Amino acid sequence: MEKIHHSAEKSGSFISRHTRRKSDITSPKTPDLFSIDEKLDNDTLWRENVEDVDDHNVHQVSEDIDRFTDTLSAVDDKSNPPEVPDAVETFSKIVESRIVKYYSSNSRSKFGKMTEEDSFFLEAVRRISKLTTALCDFPSSSSTTPALNRMSMVLQRAMAFLEEEFRDLLEESRSSDSDRCVLPEGESADGGEAFPAYSPEVVTKMTRIAVAMVSSGYETECCQVYSVSRRNAFNEALKSLEFDTISIDDVQRMQWEPLEREISKWIKVVKQCAAVLFPGERRLCDAVFSENPSISVILFSNLARAVVIQVLNFADAVVLTPRSAEKLFKYLDMHETLREMIPAVKSSCSEDSGHELTAEISAAGDRIGEAAVYIFCDLENSIKGDTAKTPVPGGAIHPLTRYVMNYLKYACEYKDTLEQIFQKHKAVIRSASSSKSDGSDQRESPHNHRMVKKSSSSSPFATQLMTVTELLDENLDSKSRLYKDHSLQCIFLMNNGRYMLQKIKGSSEILQLVGDTWYRMRSTVVRQYHKNYQRETWGKLLQCLRHEGLQVNGKVYKPILKDRFKSFNLMFEDIHKTQSTWVVSDEQLQSELRVSVSAVVIPAYRSFLGRFKQYLESGKQAEKYIKYQPEDIETLIEGLFDGNPNSMGRRRT
Repeated sequence: MEKIHHSAEKSGSFISRHTRRKSDITSPKTPDLFSIDEKLDNDTLWRENVEDVDDHNVHQVSEDIDRFTDTLSAVDDKSNPPEVPDAVETFSKIVESRIVKYYSSNSRSKFGKMTEEDSFFLEAVRRISKLTTALCDFPSSSSTTPALNRMSMVLQRAMAFLEEEFRDLLEESRSSDSDRCVLPEGESADGGEAFPAYSPEVVTKMTRIAVAMVSSGYETECCQVYSVSRRNAFNEALKSLEFDTISIDDVQRMQWEPLEREISKWIKVVKQCAAVLFPGERRLCDAVFSENPSISVILFSNLARAVVIQVLNFADAVVLTPRSAEKLFKYLDMHETLREMIPAVKSSCSEDSGHELTAEISAAGDRIGEAAVYIFCDLENSIKGDTAKTPVPGGAIHPLTRYVMNYLKYACEYKDTLEQIFQKHKAVIRSASSSKSDGSDQRESPHNHRMVKKSSSSSPFATQLMTVTELLDENLDSKSRLYKDHSLQCIFLMNNGRYMLQKIKGSSEILQLVGDTWYRMRSTVVRQYHKNYQRETWGKLLQCLRHEGLQVNGKVYKPILKDRFKSFNLMFEDIHKTQSTWVVSDEQLQSELRVSVSAVVIPAYRSFLGRFKQYLESGKQAEKYIKYQPEDIETLIEGLFDGNPNSMGRRRT
């Protein structure tokens, strides 16, 4: 059996020595099964004689056949065969009468209805096969050839009947109970052992037929029937999962949304094959061919190969479609699904077939992985290509920042898979990035706040991840210059920088990849934006509250004091009017900004007001200069960065 070919559907793949000898016998072609019934109906006397023998002398005739077979086996001189007894013809008629009785049954499946007769029939088939084999050892002669021809014809009729019964059991049981095709491994509706679509009783019947056919030299016919039926059953199971074979051209023409749905179906099918269908199918095959394990392995391997090729063809077709960023996650799902399929195939198929199929599955997974690497690396181009010249109102978080960081966060949910494929496809990364990189692992911000250095110990995926965030930084630096107000530039960079930090910190996978040192470095950069904003906006305002230059000849010079209060009021009102329209959506950052502004401005204003208000309060227009109390300033600062211009409100008295 080691030399059995991989396709049971190829004629001659299971032909044994006995089957080859049959081709040399000048027996007539196996007649149509129903012609037997017709022939016997026309010979009532023959039928009565056979029934009489069948009822009274079956045991004796069977023993006569066994003795004759043993005699043939013991003959040393094959050129001198013994006389063929009448029991051979009688036994032939008995077996034919049994076939006629089976066909008189009204049910489609006849075998297995009458236990005693079934056992006799199978034992009779075994006797005929053994006798035929023994007769084949003798050269053609006038004494043995007629008996050999007669036995061969009866054996062919018996095998034709069993083949039909085998097919009926495979087809009829499956069609009446097809929902059992998707039972979880090891479970059945009645709590017993599960077989795809078949009860244990039906499996037992099929096993008995398979044993009889294989032992009689009819492996080819038996395996062809089984293979065709189970392949059709598997196709029905796949169709029940809404998976249809789609040509490469059709896949190429699909828009992404319908293709995405097909990929989801494909993933469901592959998972079902790995977890349920393949294990169940192997159990069934092992049970039906329990006495011929080598046949079981090959039949299952052939079936598995047909299914695997079908699912891999779809995967290869998907990989050939144009690359786009939104396909990455489905590609990764497909890669992981194929990886999960490998153990199921390896454990179920023959060693050679399993090795071949797992190699093909791995190769398909590599093609998907390579495409995923290219897609991820294309993210660099997406960032560089975003050259919009319209600034985001209020210095808010840019849509590009949200897109890239959420893309990275989602991608890092596949961290292990991406680490694996990036490690495997280093050459692809170099190829994809060669035209997009300046060849340096250091990128300096236009604002000279930082110099990013990638660790040499970083994995290829981690390096690519950091490269993407640095490219985003450069893009945001460029976009910040769309704002004429330097303070707003800082707010924009602060907003986007804080958003990036939140996404990194909120994803343990990203943080693990980039490392704490790299994260702290980015936090320092964002804090620097904060300091720059404080200096640009509030540093100038605080110049109005300086004490120097207010005294002339040791006395406070009121015109200069009035000018200082007036300048402070005008500048503060202008800042409030402008920066209340700016957007800081992160509540924590918004609170930190307001607190830091208040901490700088309020003490300075309170000190200035406390020391110098006495020089103006006695005047007629004191309120013209002293418009705000410290509490008023604090209230107005609380209105900054909410994206809505507020009225200046009332000053407190």
